[in-house]
Amino acid sequence: MTDTDLHTAAQVSKTWPFEEARKLLKRYPDGKPDGAPMLFETGYGPSGLPHIGTFQEVLRTTLVRRAYEVLTGGAPTRLVAFSDDMDGLRKVPDNIENKAVLEANLGKPLTRIPDPFGTHESFAHHNNAMLREFLDRFGFDYEFVSASDRYNSGAFDDALRNVLRHFDAIMGVMLPTLREERRKTYSPVLPVSPTTGVVLQVPVEVIDADAGLVRFTDSDGTVVEQSILGGRSKLQWKVDWAMRWVALGVDYEMCGKDLTDSVTQSGKIAQVLGGRRPEGLIYELFLDENGEKISKSKGNGLTIEQWLTYGSEESLGFYLFREPKSAKQLHVGVVPRAVDEYWQFREKLVSQPIEQQLGNPVWHLLRANGYNGGDGEKLPVTYGLLLNLVGVLGPHATHAQVWSYLGNYVENADPAAHPALDTLVGCALAYNRDFIAPTLKRRKPEPNEALALAALDEELAATSDDATGEELQNIVYEIGKDPHYGFEQLRDWFKCLYETLLGSSQGPRMGSFIALYGLNNTRQLIAEALA
Repeated sequence: MTDTDLHTAAQVSKTWPFEEARKLLKRYPDGKPDGAPMLFETGYGPSGLPHIGTFQEVLRTTLVRRAYEVLTGGAPTRLVAFSDDMDGLRKVPDNIENKAVLEANLGKPLTRIPDPFGTHESFAHHNNAMLREFLDRFGFDYEFVSASDRYNSGAFDDALRNVLRHFDAIMGVMLPTLREERRKTYSPVLPVSPTTGVVLQVPVEVIDADAGLVRFTDSDGTVVEQSILGGRSKLQWKVDWAMRWVALGVDYEMCGKDLTDSVTQSGKIAQVLGGRRPEGLIYELFLDENGEKISKSKGNGLTIEQWLTYGSEESLGFYLFREPKSAKQLHVGVVPRAVDEYWQFREKLVSQPIEQQLGNPVWHLLRANGYNGGDGEKLPVTYGLLLNLVGVLGPHATHAQVWSYLGNYVENADPAAHPALDTLVGCALAYNRDFIAPTLKRRKPEPNEALALAALDEELAATSDDATGEELQNIVYEIGKDPHYGFEQLRDWFKCLYETLLGSSQGPRMGSFIALYGLNNTRQLIAEALA
C-alpha cells in the first residue's frame, strides 16, 4: 500500500472519522491561513470523577484528527483537552465518600475547593489528574488546558472584555431561550463574590467594558463594583463555550446529544464575538444497564478503572469507536464481547484491502498511536473461552493455574511470549471472581442427558491427548445428533453441557474448551455431574 493508495481510499471512505474530517476540508479548502494547525478541542467538567464518557470524547476526537491528517497528507494539527475547572460546584457527587468538605464549599470554583481525597491541591486538581493519567496511559497526543489557569492568569482577559462589549447582543441571543423567572437573574458573566468566594448567579450591569468593570449585588445584599478580569468571574456555560472557541481558535469539537441546544446558542454567541462555531459531531449518550443516562454525579456508569480491571485498553477503544450516533449501554456486561470482537477485527486487518481496512475499527485505533500497517496479531484463546476456564477453576483460581491449563492449547504457553493474553488472564480472573463465580450453579442432568454425558465420557476416554479442538467438537456433535439421546435440537445438547458441567446457561465452543481444559479434567467434570 502506498501513501497515494491510502489518500485515494480515504477521500471516499464512509467511515465516520473520515466523514467528520471532510467537514474540515470544506471549512478551509486551502488549509488554515499561514499554515496554522487545525485545532481540535475536547471539554471536561471536573465536578465528578472521570468516567468513560469523558474519555471517549478524547478518543473519538483523536480518530477524527488522524483521519484529517490522512486526508491532507499530514497537515499540522493540535488537540486541546480543556477542563472547565473554574465552574462553581453545584451539587456534591453521590460517589464521593468525604462529602463534608465539598458541602462546605458549594458554589466555589472547583479549583478553590479542598480535595476530599487529600492528595491534590484541590478537588478539580484531583479529578484532572485522574483524567490525564489515563489519557497518558493510552498514549494520546494532547495539550491539557485549565480554565482556572486561563482565567486567573489573565489569558482570557481580552476575551472577557469582548464579552462585555457585546453584552446586550449576547443577552439578545440567550433571553428568548429562558423561562421568564430565569430571565430576571440571568447574566452572561458570573462574578466571584469578594466575601464568600462563591460564583454568583446574579444580574450584572456593565460599567466599563474596556476596564472589565461591572456592578452587582453580593449575596449579603452589598452592591459591589468589581473587575471581572484575573479570575474574579466565570462566564455562564454557553457564553463560556463560545468565548473559548473564539479565544483559542477551535476548529472542531464534538459533544453529546444533551448539548444540542447549547451548540446552537453558543454558535450564535461565537458569531456575536467575531468568530464562528467549530465543526463537530453530536453523538448519542451512553446508558447504564437500566437504560438511564450515565452521570458523573450519580456514578452509575463504568469508571475507566473498572473497565481496565475486566477488559483491555484496546477493547475499550473498540467499544467507543462503534456507531457514535447510536445510544449504547455501558456496563460491565458488555466488556467480554468487546474484547473478543476487537481481536476478531484485528486478525482480519492484515489481509484486508485498503478500502476495507479504513472501515475496520482497529485500523483507526492503532492509527491513533502511530500505526501505519496491519500486523495480523491473533489472540490464541478467546476471552470468552478464558472466562469459561476460570469459571470451572473457581473464584480462587490463580494466574499460574490458568497458564498451566493454557499449555494444553497454546503453543509456547509462556506469559512473556503472549503479553496480550497474559493481560486478559488477569482480567478474566477478576471478572470471574466478581461476576461469574457468584452466579454459577451446576444442575443435575436429566436421565437422557446422563446417558449422553456417559457416552461423551466414553468417547473422550478413547481419544488421543493431542486431539484438536475441531476433532473434539465433532465428537460432541455426533452425540448430540444421535436420536438415541432424545435431543430435539443440537442446541439442547449444548445447553445441557453448559448447565451441568459449567454451571451456566451459555458457554463456549465445547471442542475448544475440552482441548483447553484437558481430556482428563473434562472427564472429571462429567463424573461430578453424573454423581
